[in-house]
Amino acid sequence: MTIDTRVAAAAQLALDLDAPPVLPILSIAPEWKDQARLWGPALHPMCSYLASFPAALAHAFVGRYSRRGDVVLDPFSGRGTTVLQACAEGRIGVGNDLNPLAHLLTASKVEPATPAEAATRLAALRIGWAASSAEWLTLAAAVLADSGDAPTIPVPAARQGATTPTERVETVPPEVAVAFHPRTLAQLLYVRTALRRDDRVDRFLAAAITGILHGKSASYLSELMPNTFSMAPRYVRDFAARTAFASPDRDVFGGLEKKLARLHREALPRTPGIALLGDARDSAGRTRLALRERGLPERARLVVTSPPYLRVVKYGYYNWLRTWFLGEDARAIDAALDDAHHREPYLVFLREVLADLRTILADDAVVVLVIGDVETDRGRPLKGAVGLAERVWERAAEPEGYRLAGVALDDVAAGRKMTKLWGTEAGQATKTDRILVLGATEAGRRRALAGAGTPIDWDWPPKGLRSI
Repeated sequence: MTIDTRVAAAAQLALDLDAPPVLPILSIAPEWKDQARLWGPALHPMCSYLASFPAALAHAFVGRYSRRGDVVLDPFSGRGTTVLQACAEGRIGVGNDLNPLAHLLTASKVEPATPAEAATRLAALRIGWAASSAEWLTLAAAVLADSGDAPTIPVPAARQGATTPTERVETVPPEVAVAFHPRTLAQLLYVRTALRRDDRVDRFLAAAITGILHGKSASYLSELMPNTFSMAPRYVRDFAARTAFASPDRDVFGGLEKKLARLHREALPRTPGIALLGDARDSAGRTRLALRERGLPERARLVVTSPPYLRVVKYGYYNWLRTWFLGEDARAIDAALDDAHHREPYLVFLREVLADLRTILADDAVVVLVIGDVETDRGRPLKGAVGLAERVWERAAEPEGYRLAGVALDDVAAGRKMTKLWGTEAGQATKTDRILVLGATEAGRRRALAGAGTPIDWDWPPKGLRSI
């Protein structure tokens, strides 16, 4: 054997040793792909959110593996898809996320404002604006005149809660200033100081506004960017300067009124849920305490979640305009989320999450993990990022005592992935998500296998819930 042959053989052996294990396929038909894009409760599309799975997918597993009154948990709740769907189907939905934007969206959906409450608060905001519009318009004009690289005009900071000091001030980033018409900017500056995120109704209105801040139609407050995510701040500034962009005059209160009408076009879920803010690695204790305080069962019978993809999405950076409106720092969010992992630390992270989850799972609990493979990062291949679901089982779930039911496959059309808009500049997800289905114990594994063929009612709302 020549040296070259030995080198090639060693390289092939290394590849073989690194090959992921082959997992059994769980026969769950991906019927969620046949449903309408906006299938499910009207609150789901409150605000776009990157890397979220459809409500129909959550329904497919909530319907199979839980009953009314069961606790359904999502430790990476994102915009609250699993949690809202669980509540809408008579379950107790609990969502946890470390991202304050995700927490806001989840909380707004599982403890929503009623139509009457939202209309009353909107009327109060309109009255407040009418009484103070002159000073806010003057302030917005000064901000726009000062919107250079280093703005100096102070504006009141966004209100966080009842105790937020009124003397807190900040400046408006130039990429924010150029995105809006002067009157729209003035109204946003007013509204963000009036709404309290610790108030259930105010929180709902704030979440609704995040969903109309930017997009490519007349229903959005700015047409500078797509509705799915915020373009890079430098690009926004350069594009606005190069094209002499001038945002159309959009009324915040009129846009919010129309958004609320869409969100309230059907009855709200009657089962409230729970939204928690914190790290997924220690979510079990928060979840148990919150359930206990409400006199609810303290064990989750189903987990449906999608852990962050490897190095694909920076949730603060791609939502910087929404985080500005909420008074949050996009860079601080990304630093806290710490999602720029390669495979090994990612698997350690998920093992810690799964270890913590075991402490709150019922004996026959089923855990559903939607795992997305990522092929490249900024055009460069990512080592070990394909076959990630298999690695999660081998390195994170099995060592913590979970039992494997199998993997369901979800082929994702490349044209439907939001990340396609970034081209080669961001992580490139593959065309298949792997849905790893686990049992907390052997009883959970058997329940997962037995329920795989359960027929699912795709009418909405389901027949059993129409009389609730």
